[in-house]
Amino acid sequence: MVSIKIQITDPAGLHLGPAEKICRKALGYQSRCSLRNKETTANAKSVLGVLGACVRNGDVIEIICEGSDEQEALAALADLVRQQLCGG
Repeated sequence: MVSIKIQITDPAGLHLGPAEKICRKALGYQSRCSLRNKETTANAKSVLGVLGACVRNGDVIEIICEGSDEQEALAALADLVRQQLCGG
């Protein structure tokens, strides 16, 4: 299992557009991919799950990947979150 924490700086927080991109990216990996915000852990392969984590500007999320391609999945998801929700 590998994980990384990232602070969200997008004023809109995590909304539908980035949630859909995160889900699409996560579906490309065999590993289990999750997104944790405070006490909520969401399946990163589910758009509704990601949106249900209620990520707002300033929140620190944790991306967690576990499986055969966990390193690659974590790197790809972290890069995507930084591009979409942290100003690049």
